[in-house]
Amino acid sequence: MKVIEEIRLANDLLLQVRDRSHPVAADTTRVAVEIVVPVPLRIEYFESIEDFDLVKAIFGDPVDFTLTNERTFVHNDERGFVFAELLNNFKNDVLQYLEKPGFPARFVRSKLADVKKRPHRYRLKKVK
Repeated sequence: MKVIEEIRLANDLLLQVRDRSHPVAADTTRVAVEIVVPVPLRIEYFESIEDFDLVKAIFGDPVDFTLTNERTFVHNDERGFVFAELLNNFKNDVLQYLEKPGFPARFVRSKLADVKKRPHRYRLKKVK
């Protein structure tokens, strides 16, 4: 994994663009762009300290937002073009959403909602 670019977002989060590409065969590559945005936890994002502690115990601090876009069996001579296209598509489609001021709070609350809805995924018993 190689960090290609870092982008400071308007909401002060730092986005990393990572190259997760790897060869598939002698003349083809799986081209993959991974976006990682570490979102620091803040108590004010939650209704209670218990919710804050639950998210922190399960996901840690910061909680990583991760998005991967890939294309498989790309000819090696097209690898750079495809990577640039995937990255450009991300910047056009998703970057505006991640830069919104309310994104960090919504993201970590969505993690809490998932834990409460599906505690078995996190090896928990029922959560209030």
